Amino acid sequence: MSFTKTILASATAIILALPAFADGIMIKDVYIRSSGPNAKTGAAFLVIMNDTDQDDTLVGATSDIAKRVETHTHIKTDDGVMQMRKVEGGFPVAAHSMHALQRGGDHLMFMGLNRPLNQGDMVTVTLTFENAGDMTVEIPVDLKRMPEGGMTMKHDMDMSNGTSD
Repeated sequence: MSFTKTILASATAIILALPAFADGIMIKDVYIRSSGPNAKTGAAFLVIMNDTDQDDTLVGATSDIAKRVETHTHIKTDDGVMQMRKVEGGFPVAAHSMHALQRGGDHLMFMGLNRPLNQGDMVTVTLTFENAGDMTVEIPVDLKRMPEGGMTMKHDMDMSNGTSD
């Protein structure tokens, strides 16, 4: 790869890593993935930070990459099996706190993909918040990313005093 291409690729990666903002809501650490080139579903993971004095809720999302996008979570059934379920009403994010959408937990589920998700592609997604309204984000496809340490974060954290809910 030429020096110019290396510099351009590095600059693009830095720009894409920057968080998105709208009315006190910040989206960071965002990526989307699918299980393979023929997959009909995909999932997006991100961190929502609410730096406002008002609770908000991510009530939905849309994208031209899929027929529909749903808020989903994983639950453990009585027999110990993990299953994905649609979350009616979306994901609440308390004032001055954050909510992590991550593998094995809450996430955005892309149902009926219109095309394969290829490593490095960008997907435009409009997030809809109850109070902040619509926020359009560009989400990179990252098929190589592994869950960090195999552990999950606590979903809701109070950022105002450094403690967790």
